[in-house]
Amino acid sequence: MNHIKLFTLLVCVAVFAPTACGGGPTPNPPPGKGRVRVAAAADLNAALGALVAQFRASHQVDVSVSYGSSGMFYTQLLNGAPFDVFLSADVEYPRQLAARGLTIPDQEFTYAVGRLVLWTRASSPANFVRDGLRSAADSAVTHVAVANPEHAPYGRAAMAALQAAGVADRVRPKLVYGESVAQAMQFVQSGAAEVGIVALSLAVAPGLENQGRWTEIPPTLYPRMEQGGTILRWAVDVESAKGFRAYLLGTEARALLKQYGFSTPGT
Repeated sequence: MNHIKLFTLLVCVAVFAPTACGGGPTPNPPPGKGRVRVAAAADLNAALGALVAQFRASHQVDVSVSYGSSGMFYTQLLNGAPFDVFLSADVEYPRQLAARGLTIPDQEFTYAVGRLVLWTRASSPANFVRDGLRSAADSAVTHVAVANPEHAPYGRAAMAALQAAGVADRVRPKLVYGESVAQAMQFVQSGAAEVGIVALSLAVAPGLENQGRWTEIPPTLYPRMEQGGTILRWAVDVESAKGFRAYLLGTEARALLKQYGFSTPGT
């Protein structure tokens, strides 16, 4: 994909304060506490921080999280990256890891359904109410940020939505690609792009209420974004990882994920 324009930013980025961004050894937990190292899709940045805080309040488990592109994490995990749990923005990457024998059997799960929005800064002239996704094709918009569709599920969904809306050919020359959906969001926040096609979970995150405007892209315009996870074969603390998995699928976590813009699997 030679036409892709990539901005030079750190791959491991976060729109909001991350729990962790990887890159170094994770300290051992205090004696008597469990340990779970999570590789999480960038759209979980705000939601997972709140969820981990809830989990820690009721479990003696130390959870560290690194955020990034699901596809890039998948590549790292093929080479044995030191994570215990993988939370992807789709279900295919976990399934592919399982098919390669790199996960604990029968531990794949679907924890949420993601949703797409158009997001712009509060000062932007883009008219979402009138034009919806067609506003990305407006002549006043010169840059539209999306996640890189080569390895980010939200990027692939964004391209599908543009195609379904009939504006892909007009918008394609304007596209700028982030390594993750969080980086695409950063491009719009910084002014490098006027409009971004990003995750609803990032648009509704605390702290963004007065920074921008957004409108949801109809789910009929892109494939259903079921988000899945799994436990890696080399997990250091399997019982703690299974406990975290069970918590993600429980009522409390589902309610919190809904607050952050995710739909519940099966609905």
